Amino acid sequence: MKSHPLTLLILAGLAGSSCMKNKLDYPVATRSDVVDTLHGIAVPDPYRWLENPDDSATVAWVSAENNLTRAYLDSVPEREKIKTRLTELWNYPKFSAPGKKGSRYFFSKNDGLQSQAVLYWQEGADGEPKVLLDPNSLSSDGTVALTLTSVSEDGAFLAYGLSGAGSDRQEVRIREVSSGTDLPEVIKWCKFTSIAWLPDGSGFYYNRFPAPGTVKPEDENRNNKVFFHRLKTSQDQDRLVYEEKENPDRGFSPGVTEDGKYLILFVWQGTDPRNRIYIKDLKKESQFVKLFNAGDATWSPIHNEGSKFWVFTNLNAPKGKVITLDLASPEPDNWQTILPEQEDVLDFTAVVNGQLVTGYMKDAHHELKVFSLSGEFVKEIAMPAAGTVSVSSSKSSDQEMFVTFTSFTYPSTIFRYDFSKGSLTLFRQPEVKFNPADFETRQEFYISKDGTRIPLFIVFKKGTPLDGSAPALLYGYGGFNISMTPGFSLSRLIWLESGGVFAMACLRGGGEYGEAWHQAGMLEKKQTVFDDFHAAAEYLAAEKYTSASKLAIQGGSNGGLLVAAAMTQRPELYGAVICQVPVIDMLRYHKFTVGSYWIPEYGNAVADSTQFRYLMAYSPLHNIREGVEYPPTLITSADTDDRVVPAHAKKFAATLQHVYQGSNPVLIRIETRAGHGAGKPTGKMIDEASDIFSFLFKQFGMKL
Repeated sequence: MKSHPLTLLILAGLAGSSCMKNKLDYPVATRSDVVDTLHGIAVPDPYRWLENPDDSATVAWVSAENNLTRAYLDSVPEREKIKTRLTELWNYPKFSAPGKKGSRYFFSKNDGLQSQAVLYWQEGADGEPKVLLDPNSLSSDGTVALTLTSVSEDGAFLAYGLSGAGSDRQEVRIREVSSGTDLPEVIKWCKFTSIAWLPDGSGFYYNRFPAPGTVKPEDENRNNKVFFHRLKTSQDQDRLVYEEKENPDRGFSPGVTEDGKYLILFVWQGTDPRNRIYIKDLKKESQFVKLFNAGDATWSPIHNEGSKFWVFTNLNAPKGKVITLDLASPEPDNWQTILPEQEDVLDFTAVVNGQLVTGYMKDAHHELKVFSLSGEFVKEIAMPAAGTVSVSSSKSSDQEMFVTFTSFTYPSTIFRYDFSKGSLTLFRQPEVKFNPADFETRQEFYISKDGTRIPLFIVFKKGTPLDGSAPALLYGYGGFNISMTPGFSLSRLIWLESGGVFAMACLRGGGEYGEAWHQAGMLEKKQTVFDDFHAAAEYLAAEKYTSASKLAIQGGSNGGLLVAAAMTQRPELYGAVICQVPVIDMLRYHKFTVGSYWIPEYGNAVADSTQFRYLMAYSPLHNIREGVEYPPTLITSADTDDRVVPAHAKKFAATLQHVYQGSNPVLIRIETRAGHGAGKPTGKMIDEASDIFSFLFKQFGMKL
């Protein structure tokens, strides 16, 4: 049995003991002799036991690691100042944009430091807000979160999903809005669930997974099905609407058209952006018509007038377009292009006031434009700066919409646009205790390894010396067609106020320039993403925004993979690493919870020898080398993360602590009763941000 060269490096590193002893006394992690053989190559996995979170050895190791990390971070002199300032910054009312159903408006609000936002409703635009649901009353530690809300078309009922301890799993209940009381039924086994109400509010369609125990554990995130639930009946009476036993990896998200005539299923498979659309006429006892069933592009119905549909797609148009078709003759030859592909990416669409409202993305920031339903340009709605835009509206005939705008130094602000007057007016403006005029934002472009031009946002406090002496924090993601656009972060204000530079690179693998940009950084081309990130680091140093020794990098989830790969490939470029809820073990990631959903993005090392080779080449866990000076590293995870399981972070930390013999700290922080990020209570967010910036301040000698 032959061994891969990378395997030999790992084994050599694990055996090394002649280098200087680490300054920190890391907890002992027992090494097992587990070895997998993949495509004829031996791959050791000595910390396989850390994949079992309930094993007594894992529990003891996690506790010891947390104690070490806690002692290290608590010793940072600036930590209490950082936490005090973060708490002050966080303490302001935060609103969501309102949504209108019937005559009622619904919105969420966090008074400032509440663990979870509270859901409110009011009668009419000028009504008195009333509490509809306060998640803070549902748990003593604030870890029960409201993660799904769907209001019936008449505003009479709220279907809402609750999740505990950051889990993706939800239980759905139904609340009568006027009385504030819940109906008796509970909808279980929900995850990534969509709810689609009938227009009369008598019930809704929803998708869910099998009940645990009815299938093998590895199949609990497969075999998604669509049901219909009639109000005031038990879940066991719900009617099965659709399933595909022959395609167990497909998911089905239901939607009902505004006129109530059609049920639409958005058919997905993992995180692949290419989807299918099935449609059923609810006025007839007909079967689903598989309208777009090739799995060749993204398809999203926007609007319909009878059997005529407006549909977004990127078929033969990587930056997106809008077509129309008639269900009476849906063949491609009969399609009409209403909005052809443009130079900029068509990022979102909605129909309001009988017009197409679009968000085009130009160099990773939004421009809001309005077109007629036949595609004629009407106007552009100017935004305050280069930033990120989202739109909230109800019916296609509404004459108002709410526009949320944010940028790096512009907290999320809600505007109201009145179509009858053609006016955009301020609706709700947050009052954060900082002065945005003190900061400057630039967008620059740098050249990656293969000559590609990459956007880079750079933010700093005016007066910060740009001579290479300032510490900088570089953030990236680069995957899953997710675009990095300007957004406000309370925690980063700490960094900026203290003289740090913040930079965000818009890497390939994202959606900043459409599907071609995404595909340039996935599967066998994933190394392109890391090359883009390395080039960003080199650019920041060359342009004197910082120097390599003062450049920290940060990323979470797929971004955690990014920074872990960056530090294992080019450790000399980086002065510190913040690696959050990361995907690390690229040979086994698909074996945990919903990891198999990511196979279209990453590949499968077990099933395909070609994919094994490129995954092995960059998998951070399998590319830690002996004799390398790795930068100070803080890895974060959470014990109940059921999206990216904490085993990734644990195995990475244990391997780094064993192999690396230098003096830089390698710490892991494992949060309790928290998941991948969604629904995390305010107190936990402040504590985590305090720890991250305390770690960075200590590495770079920064003061608040």
